[in-house]
Amino acid sequence: MSELRPVTILISALGGEGGGVMTDWILAACRAEGLTVQATSVPGVAQRTGATTYYIEILREKLAKGAPEPVMALYPQVGDIDLMVATELVEAGRACQSGFVSPDRTTLIASMHRFYLIDEKIGMGDTRLETARVEATVRQLSKRAILGDFAQAARDSGTVINAVLVGAIAGTGILPLRVEAFERAIREEGKSVEANLRGFHYGLKVARGEIVELRPAPRTAAPRPAATPAAALDALRDHVVRDFPAVAREIVNEGAARCFDYQDNAYATLYLDRLDKVWQAERAAGGDGSGTAETGRHLALWMTYEDVIRVAQIKTRPIRLQKVQRGSGAKGEQPVIVTEFLKPGIDEFASILPPPLGRRLVGWAERTGRLNSFNLGLHIRTSTVLGFALLRLMAALKPWRRHGYRFGVEQQGMERWLEAIRTAMGKDRLVAREIAECARLIKGYSDTHRRGTGNFRRIMETLVQPTLAASNVRPDYYANAAAAIATARKAALADPEGETLNRTLAQFASARA
Repeated sequence: MSELRPVTILISALGGEGGGVMTDWILAACRAEGLTVQATSVPGVAQRTGATTYYIEILREKLAKGAPEPVMALYPQVGDIDLMVATELVEAGRACQSGFVSPDRTTLIASMHRFYLIDEKIGMGDTRLETARVEATVRQLSKRAILGDFAQAARDSGTVINAVLVGAIAGTGILPLRVEAFERAIREEGKSVEANLRGFHYGLKVARGEIVELRPAPRTAAPRPAATPAAALDALRDHVVRDFPAVAREIVNEGAARCFDYQDNAYATLYLDRLDKVWQAERAAGGDGSGTAETGRHLALWMTYEDVIRVAQIKTRPIRLQKVQRGSGAKGEQPVIVTEFLKPGIDEFASILPPPLGRRLVGWAERTGRLNSFNLGLHIRTSTVLGFALLRLMAALKPWRRHGYRFGVEQQGMERWLEAIRTAMGKDRLVAREIAECARLIKGYSDTHRRGTGNFRRIMETLVQPTLAASNVRPDYYANAAAAIATARKAALADPEGETLNRTLAQFASARA
């Protein structure tokens, strides 16, 4: 019976990545070679919330004429997988966690690009998994790991990732199939044959070691919007080089460009002026500029907060429309229908009203418990002239933003935060750094923004302000204060309801008492 043990393959693929087609190619190649094969699949849940898995068993040799066909397994077994294929890096990590990848048996083929999990996206902080850690784990737990940015290789080949991965499967030599059998299966399917064969041969060469594994390219700065005057940005960059330390220049440059794009040159100059005061305080305290860099990163994000004007500005940019066109797979003059889903509420309407009106509207909504009672679900089809013109009209309100209610509220909050950072620089740079990090709590819009801002204010009032007001303190006072602020910030990011923060602040209050 031992010689009848099949080759076992487990494929994990996200929606739209062609896992089913990949399986069909393998089945067609096996049947054309006269091999006994069986495949089963377990569907996932809609795109990124779960992958569909395909399990394949292939007998290594043809059965003798008249021999009964063996009964094959319907589901993969832990520790019994010869070849594991994952279309995304964390899917490979999941397979390892489930025990399907073993160092004495399993060859692992996985693409190193990322599609973020729902849990990674909805976390209040940076909840992304560490790519380097996942990569190290899958390499350690597999007999052989063939990793590369196969998604980028597919784009370069004009195909999708399944063709490249099938090439890598063929290149391992684990399956009892000739390369020609795979090529024939791709040709007989009759869809995008030339592009699929290009991708197939690329994956084949990677598995054979003829091509160095392609790694994801490092992230680069976003391209400058076409309408951005180059001379103005050059002047801002000169300002940064002249007045800021080298360690902070890259972040400060990006922050100034972001503020310029968000509002205008005066707003970008305000960003630099604010940071210049922080750098002066840090330099006086003997710092190297790293605190200024960290403050600059958070200040740029805060100064470019999301409002209806910003959303409309981003959604109608040519570069975004080009990405939508490419992502849809439309070719040539094929029409693409784009519908934007918006849900503005009282917060969003009040944000662009004059301050007295906006303040009254928000105050009335808070007193009557109606802050979330008037959220309007809007479906705007921006692929039509009217829908696109409506969003462009909204984006054209950018000059009015300075006169809106929310603009004044946000600027006041920033100034208080920056003043606390500057004051902390003169006492303890680590405390200043933790205060700067607290700006991570302020993000999003509507409920998310209100909760984050509320948590930010609580930490500032209960921990930061008493720390800055203290005098004649013990030697370890500021180190403990920095740790307390960091702990409270992490507690605020732990859950949206704020229960963890409540418990943390209560513990600090008890300790002080």
